Amino acid sequence: MTTLNYPIFRALALLTAVFVMLMPPQTADAQTTAFRQAVAEGAARDEALAEFYRARDFDGIWTGISSRDRARRNALLAAFANAGDHGLPATQYDPESLMARLQAANTPAEKGAMEVEMSRLFLSYARSLQTGILTPRNVVAEIRREVPLRSRLGYLQGLEQSSPAAYLSSLAPSSPEYARLLREKLRLERLLAVGGWGPSVSGGGLEPGASGSNVIALRDRLVAMGYMERSATQTYDATLQAAVQRFQTAHGLSADGVAGAGTLREVNVPVANRLQQVIVAMERERWMNRPRGQRHVWVNLTDFTAAIMDNDSVTYQTRSVIGATDSDRQSPEFSDVMEYMVINPSWYVPRSIIVNEYLPALQRNRNAVSHIEITDSRGRVVNRSNVNFSQFNERTFPYSMRQPPSRGNALGLVKFIFPNQYNIYLHDTPAKSLFGREVRAFSHGCIRLNDPFDFAYALLAVQETDPEEYFQSQLRTGREARVNLDDPVPVHLVYRTAFTHTTGQLNFRRDVYNRDSRIWNALAGEGVAVRSIGG
Repeated sequence: MTTLNYPIFRALALLTAVFVMLMPPQTADAQTTAFRQAVAEGAARDEALAEFYRARDFDGIWTGISSRDRARRNALLAAFANAGDHGLPATQYDPESLMARLQAANTPAEKGAMEVEMSRLFLSYARSLQTGILTPRNVVAEIRREVPLRSRLGYLQGLEQSSPAAYLSSLAPSSPEYARLLREKLRLERLLAVGGWGPSVSGGGLEPGASGSNVIALRDRLVAMGYMERSATQTYDATLQAAVQRFQTAHGLSADGVAGAGTLREVNVPVANRLQQVIVAMERERWMNRPRGQRHVWVNLTDFTAAIMDNDSVTYQTRSVIGATDSDRQSPEFSDVMEYMVINPSWYVPRSIIVNEYLPALQRNRNAVSHIEITDSRGRVVNRSNVNFSQFNERTFPYSMRQPPSRGNALGLVKFIFPNQYNIYLHDTPAKSLFGREVRAFSHGCIRLNDPFDFAYALLAVQETDPEEYFQSQLRTGREARVNLDDPVPVHLVYRTAFTHTTGQLNFRRDVYNRDSRIWNALAGEGVAVRSIGG
Protein backbone atom coordinates (compact mmCIF):
# COMPACT_ATOMS: atom_id res chain seq x y z
CA MET A 1 0.00 0.00 0.00
CA THR A 2 1.09 3.61 -0.45
CA THR A 3 1.15 6.25 2.26
CA LEU A 4 1.44 9.52 0.44
CA ASN A 5 2.57 11.44 3.52
CA TYR A 6 5.87 9.54 3.24
CA PRO A 7 6.46 7.67 -0.05
CA ILE A 8 8.42 4.48 0.29
CA PHE A 9 10.65 5.30 -2.67
CA ARG A 10 11.83 8.45 -0.89
CA ALA A 11 12.60 6.53 2.30
CA LEU A 12 14.65 3.95 0.44
CA ALA A 13 16.57 6.62 -1.47
CA LEU A 14 17.60 8.30 1.77
CA LEU A 15 18.74 4.99 3.17
CA THR A 16 21.73 5.00 0.81
CA ALA A 17 23.01 8.09 2.56
CA VAL A 18 22.53 6.42 5.92
CA PHE A 19 24.46 3.38 4.75
CA VAL A 20 27.41 5.52 3.70
CA MET A 21 27.41 7.46 6.96
CA LEU A 22 27.45 4.24 8.97
CA MET A 23 30.55 2.90 7.22
CA PRO A 24 33.55 3.47 9.48
CA PRO A 25 36.81 4.53 7.84
CA GLN A 26 38.40 1.39 9.20
CA THR A 27 37.59 -1.37 11.66
CA ALA A 28 39.74 -1.40 14.79
CA ASP A 29 39.62 -3.32 18.03
CA ALA A 30 39.18 -0.09 19.95
CA GLN A 31 36.18 0.93 17.88
CA THR A 32 34.63 -2.52 18.24
CA THR A 33 35.16 -2.51 21.98
CA ALA A 34 33.63 0.98 22.36
CA PHE A 35 30.62 -0.03 20.25
CA ARG A 36 29.99 -3.21 22.21
CA GLN A 37 30.41 -1.45 25.52
CA ALA A 38 27.81 1.14 24.46
CA VAL A 39 25.42 -1.63 23.42
CA ALA A 40 25.93 -3.46 26.71
CA GLU A 41 25.30 -0.32 28.72
CA GLY A 42 22.26 0.70 26.67
CA ALA A 43 20.67 -2.76 26.82
CA ALA A 44 21.36 -3.40 30.49
CA ARG A 45 18.10 -1.83 31.70
CA ASP A 46 15.93 -4.09 29.52
CA GLU A 47 16.00 -7.83 30.26
CA ALA A 48 15.06 -8.92 26.73
CA LEU A 49 17.55 -6.60 25.06
CA ALA A 50 20.30 -7.55 27.48
CA GLU A 51 19.76 -11.28 26.89
CA PHE A 52 19.60 -10.87 23.13
CA TYR A 53 22.76 -8.82 22.80
CA ARG A 54 24.66 -10.84 25.41
CA ALA A 55 24.09 -13.96 23.27
CA ARG A 56 25.60 -12.05 20.31
CA ASP A 57 28.59 -10.79 22.32
CA PHE A 58 26.97 -7.33 21.94
CA ASP A 59 27.35 -7.33 18.18
CA GLY A 60 24.75 -5.22 16.32
CA ILE A 61 21.99 -6.13 13.89
CA TRP A 62 21.04 -2.67 12.57
CA THR A 63 24.00 -0.32 12.36
CA GLY A 64 26.65 -2.39 10.62
CA ILE A 65 27.70 -2.24 6.98
CA SER A 66 26.78 -5.82 6.04
CA SER A 67 24.01 -6.52 3.55
CA ARG A 68 21.97 -8.18 6.31
CA ASP A 69 22.17 -5.12 8.55
CA ARG A 70 21.30 -2.88 5.63
CA ALA A 71 18.29 -5.07 4.77
CA ARG A 72 17.04 -4.84 8.36
CA ARG A 73 17.43 -1.05 8.41
CA ASN A 74 15.62 -0.68 5.11
CA ALA A 75 12.80 -2.97 6.18
CA LEU A 76 12.34 -1.28 9.55
CA LEU A 77 12.32 2.25 8.14
CA ALA A 78 9.87 1.21 5.41
CA ALA A 79 7.61 -0.37 8.05
CA PHE A 80 7.80 2.77 10.19
CA ALA A 81 6.79 4.85 7.17
CA ASN A 82 3.56 2.86 7.07
CA ALA A 83 2.88 2.83 10.84
CA GLY A 84 0.11 5.41 10.46
CA ASP A 85 -1.76 3.09 8.10
CA HIS A 86 -2.35 0.77 11.05
CA GLY A 87 -3.45 3.52 13.39
CA LEU A 88 -0.16 3.53 15.29
CA PRO A 89 1.37 6.80 16.55
CA ALA A 90 3.23 7.86 13.41
CA THR A 91 5.35 10.48 15.18
CA GLN A 92 6.80 7.77 17.43
CA TYR A 93 8.02 5.86 14.37
CA ASP A 94 9.11 8.78 12.19
CA PRO A 95 11.65 7.36 9.71
CA GLU A 96 13.08 10.77 8.78
CA SER A 97 13.87 11.55 12.40
CA LEU A 98 15.39 8.13 12.91
CA MET A 99 17.57 8.48 9.80
CA ALA A 100 18.75 11.89 10.94
CA ARG A 101 19.81 10.41 14.28
CA LEU A 102 21.60 7.58 12.50
CA GLN A 103 23.45 10.04 10.31
CA ALA A 104 24.46 12.05 13.37
CA ALA A 105 25.94 8.98 15.11
CA ASN A 106 29.62 9.26 14.18
CA THR A 107 31.48 7.63 17.05
CA PRO A 108 31.34 3.92 17.96
CA ALA A 109 29.68 4.81 21.27
CA GLU A 110 27.00 6.87 19.49
CA LYS A 111 26.42 4.07 17.00
CA GLY A 112 26.12 1.58 19.87
CA ALA A 113 23.49 3.78 21.51
CA MET A 114 21.57 3.99 18.22
CA GLU A 115 21.82 0.22 17.80
CA VAL A 116 19.98 -0.28 21.10
CA GLU A 117 17.51 2.53 20.32
CA MET A 118 16.55 0.90 17.02
CA SER A 119 15.92 -2.38 18.83
CA ARG A 120 13.77 -0.56 21.40
CA LEU A 121 11.73 1.08 18.66
CA PHE A 122 11.40 -2.23 16.82
CA LEU A 123 10.11 -3.95 19.98
CA SER A 124 7.62 -1.16 20.63
CA TYR A 125 6.40 -1.28 17.02
CA ALA A 126 6.16 -5.09 16.95
CA ARG A 127 4.14 -5.33 20.15
CA SER A 128 1.88 -2.40 19.26
CA LEU A 129 1.13 -3.77 15.80
CA GLN A 130 0.67 -7.39 16.86
CA THR A 131 -1.12 -7.17 20.22
CA GLY A 132 -2.06 -3.52 20.71
CA ILE A 133 -0.80 -0.22 22.03
CA LEU A 134 -2.87 -0.24 25.23
CA THR A 135 -3.40 -2.59 28.14
CA PRO A 136 -7.21 -2.84 27.85
CA ARG A 137 -8.22 -3.33 31.48
CA ASN A 138 -6.13 -0.28 32.44
CA VAL A 139 -8.45 1.80 30.26
CA VAL A 140 -11.80 0.04 30.80
CA ALA A 141 -12.09 -2.19 33.87
CA GLU A 142 -14.88 -4.27 32.27
CA ILE A 143 -12.52 -5.49 29.52
CA ARG A 144 -11.27 -8.70 31.10
CA ARG A 145 -9.61 -9.94 27.93
CA GLU A 146 -6.25 -11.68 28.19
CA VAL A 147 -4.12 -10.09 25.48
CA PRO A 148 -1.87 -12.70 23.76
CA LEU A 149 1.43 -10.89 24.35
CA ARG A 150 4.44 -12.38 22.58
CA SER A 151 7.95 -12.72 23.92
CA ARG A 152 9.99 -9.56 23.37
CA LEU A 153 13.14 -11.65 23.11
CA GLY A 154 11.31 -13.81 20.58
CA TYR A 155 10.67 -10.76 18.41
CA LEU A 156 14.39 -9.98 18.22
CA GLN A 157 15.31 -13.58 17.55
CA GLY A 158 12.57 -13.94 14.95
CA LEU A 159 13.74 -10.86 13.08
CA GLU A 160 17.37 -11.97 13.17
CA GLN A 161 16.52 -15.40 11.76
CA SER A 162 14.05 -14.28 9.07
CA SER A 163 13.76 -12.17 5.98
CA PRO A 164 13.29 -8.78 7.70
CA ALA A 165 10.69 -7.37 5.28
CA ALA A 166 8.63 -10.56 5.40
CA TYR A 167 8.92 -10.78 9.18
CA LEU A 168 7.79 -7.19 9.73
CA SER A 169 4.89 -7.69 7.30
CA SER A 170 3.76 -10.73 9.28
CA LEU A 171 3.31 -8.84 12.54
CA ALA A 172 -0.11 -7.32 11.83
CA PRO A 173 -3.12 -9.51 12.68
CA SER A 174 -3.87 -11.93 9.86
CA SER A 175 -7.61 -12.06 10.52
CA PRO A 176 -9.86 -11.16 7.57
CA GLU A 177 -11.59 -8.57 9.78
CA TYR A 178 -8.36 -6.68 10.40
CA ALA A 179 -7.62 -6.57 6.66
CA ARG A 180 -11.12 -5.27 5.94
CA LEU A 181 -10.91 -2.62 8.67
CA LEU A 182 -7.52 -1.49 7.37
CA ARG A 183 -8.93 -1.14 3.87
CA GLU A 184 -11.91 0.86 5.15
CA LYS A 185 -9.66 3.09 7.25
CA LEU A 186 -7.63 4.08 4.20
CA ARG A 187 -10.83 4.69 2.23
CA LEU A 188 -12.23 7.00 4.91
CA GLU A 189 -8.91 8.86 5.13
CA ARG A 190 -9.12 9.60 1.41
CA LEU A 191 -12.71 10.76 1.88
CA LEU A 192 -11.66 13.05 4.72
CA ALA A 193 -9.05 14.65 2.47
CA VAL A 194 -11.76 15.75 0.01
CA GLY A 195 -14.21 17.08 2.59
CA GLY A 196 -15.91 13.95 3.87
CA TRP A 197 -19.59 13.38 3.17
CA GLY A 198 -20.52 17.00 2.64
CA PRO A 199 -22.86 19.27 4.62
CA SER A 200 -24.81 17.80 7.52
CA VAL A 201 -28.59 17.47 7.41
CA SER A 202 -30.55 20.06 9.40
CA GLY A 203 -33.90 19.59 11.08
CA GLY A 204 -35.30 17.24 13.65
CA GLY A 205 -36.42 14.53 11.24
CA LEU A 206 -37.67 13.76 7.74
CA GLU A 207 -40.35 11.39 6.46
CA PRO A 208 -41.22 9.94 3.06
CA GLY A 209 -43.05 12.52 0.95
CA ALA A 210 -41.09 15.47 2.32
CA SER A 211 -39.21 17.87 0.02
CA GLY A 212 -36.89 20.83 0.28
CA SER A 213 -33.27 21.64 1.11
CA ASN A 214 -33.02 19.18 4.01
CA VAL A 215 -34.14 16.31 1.77
CA ILE A 216 -31.53 17.34 -0.80
CA ALA A 217 -28.84 17.42 1.92
CA LEU A 218 -29.92 13.94 3.08
CA ARG A 219 -29.86 12.68 -0.52
CA ASP A 220 -26.38 14.08 -1.17
CA ARG A 221 -24.98 12.71 2.06
CA LEU A 222 -26.35 9.21 1.41
CA VAL A 223 -24.91 9.34 -2.11
CA ALA A 224 -21.50 10.33 -0.71
CA MET A 225 -21.72 7.48 1.81
CA GLY A 226 -22.49 4.96 -0.91
CA TYR A 227 -26.05 4.09 0.11
CA MET A 228 -27.64 5.28 -3.14
CA GLU A 229 -26.72 6.14 -6.71
CA ARG A 230 -26.51 9.76 -7.82
CA SER A 231 -29.96 11.24 -8.16
CA ALA A 232 -31.60 14.57 -8.96
CA THR A 233 -34.63 13.89 -6.78
CA GLN A 234 -35.69 16.70 -4.45
CA THR A 235 -38.36 14.68 -2.66
CA TYR A 236 -38.22 11.89 -0.13
CA ASP A 237 -39.24 9.24 -2.66
CA ALA A 238 -39.06 5.44 -2.64
CA THR A 239 -35.43 5.46 -3.80
CA LEU A 240 -34.37 7.72 -0.95
CA GLN A 241 -36.43 5.71 1.52
CA ALA A 242 -34.66 2.51 0.44
CA ALA A 243 -31.31 4.24 0.87
CA VAL A 244 -32.29 5.34 4.37
CA GLN A 245 -33.20 1.74 5.18
CA ARG A 246 -29.80 0.52 3.97
CA PHE A 247 -28.13 3.16 6.11
CA GLN A 248 -30.22 2.17 9.14
CA THR A 249 -29.38 -1.51 8.73
CA ALA A 250 -25.66 -0.71 8.55
CA HIS A 251 -25.92 1.36 11.75
CA GLY A 252 -28.05 -0.96 13.87
CA LEU A 253 -31.19 1.19 13.65
CA SER A 254 -34.77 0.11 13.09
CA ALA A 255 -34.95 -0.06 9.30
CA ASP A 256 -38.27 1.75 8.83
CA GLY A 257 -37.00 4.12 6.13
CA VAL A 258 -37.93 7.18 8.19
CA ALA A 259 -35.09 9.61 8.87
CA GLY A 260 -36.10 10.47 12.41
CA ALA A 261 -33.97 12.30 14.95
CA GLY A 262 -31.98 9.16 15.89
CA THR A 263 -31.23 8.31 12.26
CA LEU A 264 -30.18 11.88 11.45
CA ARG A 265 -27.84 11.93 14.43
CA GLU A 266 -26.04 8.93 12.93
CA VAL A 267 -26.17 10.39 9.39
CA ASN A 268 -24.50 13.56 10.65
CA VAL A 269 -21.58 11.86 12.42
CA PRO A 270 -18.44 13.25 10.72
CA VAL A 271 -15.96 11.08 8.85
CA ALA A 272 -13.28 11.91 11.45
CA ASN A 273 -15.43 10.40 14.21
CA ARG A 274 -16.06 7.28 12.15
CA LEU A 275 -12.33 6.98 11.61
CA GLN A 276 -11.82 7.03 15.35
CA GLN A 277 -14.23 4.11 15.66
CA VAL A 278 -12.38 2.14 12.99
CA ILE A 279 -8.99 2.80 14.62
CA VAL A 280 -10.37 1.63 17.97
CA ALA A 281 -11.77 -1.50 16.29
CA MET A 282 -8.31 -2.23 14.83
CA GLU A 283 -6.76 -1.88 18.30
CA ARG A 284 -9.42 -4.23 19.67
CA GLU A 285 -8.64 -6.70 16.88
CA ARG A 286 -4.98 -6.65 17.93
CA TRP A 287 -6.01 -7.53 21.49
CA MET A 288 -7.58 -10.70 20.05
CA ASN A 289 -4.73 -11.66 17.75
CA ARG A 290 -5.00 -15.40 18.25
CA PRO A 291 -7.12 -18.15 16.61
CA ARG A 292 -10.82 -17.73 17.46
CA GLY A 293 -11.83 -21.25 16.60
CA GLN A 294 -13.00 -22.60 13.26
CA ARG A 295 -16.44 -22.65 14.90
CA HIS A 296 -17.08 -20.09 17.62
CA VAL A 297 -19.78 -17.98 19.20
CA TRP A 298 -19.44 -14.23 18.60
CA VAL A 299 -21.44 -11.93 20.88
CA ASN A 300 -21.08 -8.29 19.81
CA LEU A 301 -22.47 -6.33 22.75
CA THR A 302 -23.00 -3.11 20.77
CA ASP A 303 -24.89 -4.98 18.05
CA PHE A 304 -27.13 -6.82 20.54
CA THR A 305 -26.62 -10.10 18.68
CA ALA A 306 -25.15 -13.53 19.32
CA ALA A 307 -23.89 -15.48 16.31
CA ILE A 308 -22.47 -18.90 15.60
CA MET A 309 -19.55 -18.46 13.22
CA ASP A 310 -18.12 -21.13 10.97
CA ASN A 311 -14.99 -20.25 8.97
CA ASP A 312 -15.58 -16.49 9.29
CA SER A 313 -19.20 -16.81 8.14
CA VAL A 314 -22.37 -16.41 10.22
CA THR A 315 -24.27 -19.71 10.19
CA TYR A 316 -26.79 -18.71 12.86
CA GLN A 317 -27.62 -15.40 14.53
CA THR A 318 -30.19 -14.21 17.04
CA ARG A 319 -30.98 -10.98 18.85
CA SER A 320 -29.66 -10.55 22.35
CA VAL A 321 -30.21 -8.48 25.47
CA ILE A 322 -27.03 -7.40 27.25
CA GLY A 323 -26.23 -5.92 30.66
CA ALA A 324 -27.79 -2.59 31.56
CA THR A 325 -25.71 0.57 31.33
CA ASP A 326 -25.36 0.92 35.13
CA SER A 327 -21.70 0.49 36.02
CA ASP A 328 -22.38 -2.65 38.11
CA ARG A 329 -24.54 -4.36 35.46
CA GLN A 330 -22.56 -3.94 32.26
CA SER A 331 -21.58 -7.12 30.45
CA PRO A 332 -17.81 -7.70 30.57
CA GLU A 333 -15.64 -8.51 27.57
CA PHE A 334 -13.72 -11.77 27.60
CA SER A 335 -13.30 -15.10 25.81
CA ASP A 336 -13.87 -18.60 27.13
CA VAL A 337 -15.07 -22.01 25.94
CA MET A 338 -18.69 -23.24 25.97
CA GLU A 339 -18.71 -26.76 27.40
CA TYR A 340 -22.38 -27.60 27.89
CA MET A 341 -25.98 -26.40 28.02
CA VAL A 342 -28.51 -26.90 30.76
CA ILE A 343 -32.11 -27.62 29.74
CA ASN A 344 -34.81 -26.75 32.30
CA PRO A 345 -32.26 -24.85 34.41
CA SER A 346 -32.62 -23.68 37.97
CA TRP A 347 -31.61 -20.09 38.60
CA TYR A 348 -29.14 -19.77 41.42
CA VAL A 349 -29.49 -16.11 42.28
CA PRO A 350 -26.14 -14.24 42.32
CA ARG A 351 -25.09 -12.96 45.71
CA SER A 352 -25.12 -9.36 44.48
CA ILE A 353 -28.79 -9.61 43.50
CA ILE A 354 -29.69 -11.38 46.74
CA VAL A 355 -28.24 -8.73 49.05
CA ASN A 356 -28.87 -5.65 46.94
CA GLU A 357 -32.37 -6.39 45.68
CA TYR A 358 -34.03 -9.35 47.38
CA LEU A 359 -32.92 -8.90 50.99
CA PRO A 360 -34.35 -5.34 51.21
CA ALA A 361 -37.61 -6.64 49.71
CA LEU A 362 -37.73 -9.50 52.24
CA GLN A 363 -37.09 -7.10 55.09
CA ARG A 364 -40.17 -5.15 54.01
CA ASN A 365 -42.26 -8.26 53.36
CA ARG A 366 -41.12 -11.81 54.17
CA ASN A 367 -43.36 -13.12 51.36
CA ALA A 368 -41.73 -10.98 48.69
CA VAL A 369 -40.27 -12.76 45.63
CA SER A 370 -42.26 -15.84 46.63
CA HIS A 371 -41.31 -17.65 43.42
CA ILE A 372 -37.73 -17.85 44.71
CA GLU A 373 -36.72 -20.52 47.25
CA ILE A 374 -34.49 -19.57 50.17
CA THR A 375 -31.96 -22.32 50.90
CA ASP A 376 -29.41 -22.99 53.63
CA SER A 377 -25.79 -24.07 53.24
CA ARG A 378 -26.91 -27.67 52.59
CA GLY A 379 -29.35 -26.67 49.87
CA ARG A 380 -32.44 -27.27 52.07
CA VAL A 381 -35.42 -24.96 51.58
CA VAL A 382 -35.86 -22.55 54.51
CA ASN A 383 -39.31 -21.69 55.89
CA ARG A 384 -39.57 -17.91 55.55
CA SER A 385 -41.90 -17.62 58.52
CA ASN A 386 -39.07 -18.77 60.80
CA VAL A 387 -36.60 -16.09 59.65
CA ASN A 388 -36.25 -12.55 60.97
CA PHE A 389 -34.79 -10.91 57.88
CA SER A 390 -34.32 -7.54 59.57
CA GLN A 391 -31.43 -8.92 61.64
CA PHE A 392 -29.24 -9.41 58.57
CA ASN A 393 -27.29 -7.10 56.32
CA GLU A 394 -25.48 -7.70 53.05
CA ARG A 395 -22.47 -9.22 54.83
CA THR A 396 -24.27 -11.41 57.35
CA PHE A 397 -27.19 -12.82 55.31
CA PRO A 398 -26.51 -16.58 55.57
CA TYR A 399 -28.82 -17.96 52.88
CA SER A 400 -28.77 -18.66 49.17
CA MET A 401 -31.72 -18.31 46.80
CA ARG A 402 -32.87 -20.51 43.95
CA GLN A 403 -35.65 -20.44 41.38
CA PRO A 404 -36.66 -24.00 40.31
CA PRO A 405 -37.10 -24.92 36.62
CA SER A 406 -40.23 -23.48 35.03
CA ARG A 407 -41.34 -21.45 32.03
CA GLY A 408 -41.28 -18.39 34.26
CA ASN A 409 -37.71 -19.04 35.39
CA ALA A 410 -35.44 -16.00 34.97
CA LEU A 411 -33.19 -18.13 32.76
CA GLY A 412 -36.08 -19.43 30.70
CA LEU A 413 -35.76 -23.04 29.58
CA VAL A 414 -32.11 -23.31 28.58
CA LYS A 415 -28.77 -21.77 29.45
CA PHE A 416 -25.39 -22.13 27.74
CA ILE A 417 -22.38 -22.45 30.02
CA PHE A 418 -18.78 -21.41 29.39
CA PRO A 419 -17.43 -21.60 32.96
CA ASN A 420 -15.89 -18.29 33.97
CA GLN A 421 -15.16 -16.30 37.10
CA TYR A 422 -17.66 -13.60 36.16
CA ASN A 423 -20.69 -15.94 36.27
CA ILE A 424 -21.71 -14.81 32.78
CA TYR A 425 -23.55 -17.12 30.39
CA LEU A 426 -26.07 -17.08 27.54
CA HIS A 427 -29.65 -17.99 28.36
CA ASP A 428 -33.32 -17.94 27.48
CA THR A 429 -35.69 -15.47 29.17
CA PRO A 430 -39.44 -15.17 29.70
CA ALA A 431 -39.15 -11.39 29.07
CA LYS A 432 -39.52 -11.61 25.28
CA SER A 433 -40.87 -8.09 24.71
CA LEU A 434 -37.42 -6.53 25.23
CA PHE A 435 -36.12 -8.08 22.01
CA GLY A 436 -38.29 -5.66 20.03
CA ARG A 437 -36.31 -2.69 21.33
CA GLU A 438 -33.61 -1.04 19.25
CA VAL A 439 -31.28 -0.68 22.24
CA ARG A 440 -31.36 -3.84 24.35
CA ALA A 441 -29.32 -3.23 27.51
CA PHE A 442 -31.46 -4.50 30.41
CA SER A 443 -29.91 -7.57 32.08
CA HIS A 444 -27.67 -7.93 35.13
CA GLY A 445 -24.76 -8.79 32.82
CA CYS A 446 -25.64 -12.15 31.29
CA ILE A 447 -26.63 -12.43 27.63
CA ARG A 448 -30.28 -13.23 26.95
CA LEU A 449 -31.16 -14.82 23.60
CA ASN A 450 -34.28 -14.19 21.56
CA ASP A 451 -34.25 -17.64 19.91
CA PRO A 452 -32.42 -19.90 22.36
CA PHE A 453 -33.98 -23.15 21.11
CA ASP A 454 -32.76 -22.55 17.54
CA PHE A 455 -29.40 -21.55 18.96
CA ALA A 456 -29.28 -24.89 20.80
CA TYR A 457 -30.32 -26.82 17.69
CA ALA A 458 -27.49 -25.20 15.72
CA LEU A 459 -24.95 -26.14 18.39
CA LEU A 460 -26.25 -29.71 18.66
CA ALA A 461 -26.48 -30.27 14.89
CA VAL A 462 -22.86 -31.46 14.75
CA GLN A 463 -23.45 -34.22 17.30
CA GLU A 464 -27.12 -35.23 17.05
CA THR A 465 -28.91 -36.73 14.05
CA ASP A 466 -32.11 -34.90 15.01
CA PRO A 467 -31.01 -32.03 17.26
CA GLU A 468 -34.49 -30.56 17.62
CA GLU A 469 -36.11 -33.81 18.76
CA TYR A 470 -33.22 -34.54 21.11
CA PHE A 471 -33.50 -31.10 22.71
CA GLN A 472 -37.30 -31.30 22.98
CA SER A 473 -37.15 -34.77 24.54
CA GLN A 474 -34.99 -33.37 27.32
CA LEU A 475 -37.23 -30.34 27.67
CA ARG A 476 -40.40 -32.43 28.01
CA THR A 477 -39.13 -34.12 31.15
CA GLY A 478 -39.32 -30.83 33.05
CA ARG A 479 -36.20 -31.91 34.91
CA GLU A 480 -32.88 -30.10 34.90
CA ALA A 481 -30.57 -31.80 32.37
CA ARG A 482 -26.97 -31.10 31.46
CA VAL A 483 -26.05 -31.69 27.80
CA ASN A 484 -22.33 -31.67 27.07
CA LEU A 485 -20.96 -30.42 23.77
CA ASP A 486 -18.80 -33.13 22.21
CA ASP A 487 -16.57 -30.39 20.79
CA PRO A 488 -16.50 -27.37 23.11
CA VAL A 489 -17.02 -24.08 21.29
CA PRO A 490 -15.01 -20.90 21.97
CA VAL A 491 -17.16 -17.94 23.01
CA HIS A 492 -16.07 -14.34 22.49
CA LEU A 493 -17.91 -11.47 24.16
CA VAL A 494 -16.73 -8.45 22.18
CA TYR A 495 -17.57 -4.77 21.87
CA ARG A 496 -17.24 -3.39 18.34
CA THR A 497 -18.77 -0.08 17.35
CA ALA A 498 -17.14 -0.49 13.93
CA PHE A 499 -17.04 -3.82 12.13
CA THR A 500 -17.43 -5.28 8.66
CA HIS A 501 -19.43 -8.04 7.08
CA THR A 502 -17.55 -10.62 5.06
CA THR A 503 -18.76 -8.69 2.00
CA GLY A 504 -16.67 -5.74 3.21
CA GLN A 505 -19.68 -3.57 4.15
CA LEU A 506 -18.63 -1.28 7.00
CA ASN A 507 -21.05 -1.12 9.92
CA PHE A 508 -21.21 1.22 12.88
CA ARG A 509 -22.96 0.94 16.23
CA ARG A 510 -23.50 3.30 19.14
CA ASP A 511 -21.06 3.30 22.04
CA VAL A 512 -23.67 2.01 24.50
CA TYR A 513 -21.28 1.68 27.46
CA ASN A 514 -19.06 4.63 26.50
CA ARG A 515 -16.07 2.29 26.25
CA ASP A 516 -14.74 3.11 22.80
CA SER A 517 -14.61 6.83 23.57
CA ARG A 518 -12.36 6.04 26.55
CA ILE A 519 -10.18 3.81 24.39
CA TRP A 520 -9.87 6.52 21.74
CA ASN A 521 -8.85 9.07 24.36
CA ALA A 522 -6.19 6.67 25.63
CA LEU A 523 -4.93 6.03 22.08
CA ALA A 524 -4.79 9.77 21.42
CA GLY A 525 -2.78 10.13 24.62
CA GLU A 526 -0.26 7.71 23.11
CA GLY A 527 0.02 9.84 19.97
CA VAL A 528 -2.53 8.16 17.69
CA ALA A 529 -4.24 10.72 15.45
CA VAL A 530 -6.87 10.87 12.72
CA ARG A 531 -5.26 11.77 9.42
CA SER A 532 -6.31 12.40 5.84
CA ILE A 533 -4.45 11.16 2.77
CA GLY A 534 -4.63 12.41 -0.78
CA GLY A 535 -4.68 10.48 -4.01
